[in-house]
Amino acid sequence: MEVIKTALEGVVIIEPRIFKDARGYFFESFSQKEFDEKVMPINFVQDNESMSSYGVMRGLHYQRMPYTQSKLVRCVKGTVLDVVVDIRKGSPTFGQHVSVELTEENHRQLFIPRGFAHGFAVLSDVAIFQYKCDNFYAPQADAGIQLLDESLGIDWRIPIAEAILSEKDLKQPLLKDATPDFDINDKLY
Repeated sequence: MEVIKTALEGVVIIEPRIFKDARGYFFESFSQKEFDEKVMPINFVQDNESMSSYGVMRGLHYQRMPYTQSKLVRCVKGTVLDVVVDIRKGSPTFGQHVSVELTEENHRQLFIPRGFAHGFAVLSDVAIFQYKCDNFYAPQADAGIQLLDESLGIDWRIPIAEAILSEKDLKQPLLKDATPDFDINDKLY
């Protein structure tokens, strides 16, 4: 696998080695040994999957301390625009984001360490999105940032009139009003 750094410390794109022939293709979607060596040692404990239609926007989610999560995400069907926002107080990239197109064709994955908010928008008719987490979901620690916060400067590539958002996501605070409890010195994994 190839690991590609992004503008946000610790957030990396992972491109697997794909073997294609007349029968189709094969690739390792995850290798604990290779991930530990090339990205960081981690122990994923929960896998999640969602299915969404065009225009669905989910995020920007994170979990509060001590239930924070690192995630390894990928799109196994369709296309999503995946977005990560740095919410670590004191970080030189606080409030900045990276966006990566994840598709069933490019097989890219995105690793999101603790201290970042995460969301995605579905650009295809349907998308199936999978992610690994290094901590269990804790509803009492659920938090988020308003994904339409103009101060973030995110181009979701979905016309707002066509966007499908949950009531929960619409009620999330703007970044300036949010109270993330991450610090630049907190452990990212």
